[in-house]
Amino acid sequence: MVDVVNAATRSRMMSAIKGVDTRPEMYVRQYLHAAGLRYRLHDRVLPGRPDLVFPGSRVALFVHGCFWHRHPMCKYATTPASNISFWSRKFAANVERDKFVREQLSNMGWTVLTIWECETEDPERLDDLFWKIVSNN
Repeated sequence: MVDVVNAATRSRMMSAIKGVDTRPEMYVRQYLHAAGLRYRLHDRVLPGRPDLVFPGSRVALFVHGCFWHRHPMCKYATTPASNISFWSRKFAANVERDKFVREQLSNMGWTVLTIWECETEDPERLDDLFWKIVSNN
């Protein structure tokens, strides 16, 4: 399929994608805060700068975008039709970095949790996430 915008417009659109305070991240933050949990945001001391950090229970939470982090079997984890080799390398590097960061945090004694973008609007999934954090104490 041919892209419907030119390369300059596509580049501008892609560069506008945020890395923090995304809609999925805000859903998770609002839910967990309303449930009474307190956390730190994007702790630079920890590898990978987890999106939410619960120091008391030593839980690091990542809110991963399905597209960028390649959520398995997800309809949002598509690959652009143009420049496939570039995207394949980029996605593979993202997945490898995620694995490395998880291993580093685990070796430091942290429990690492991930919630995917497509799961953030599901109250049952958010409730399950809450109980995983709480039960880690």
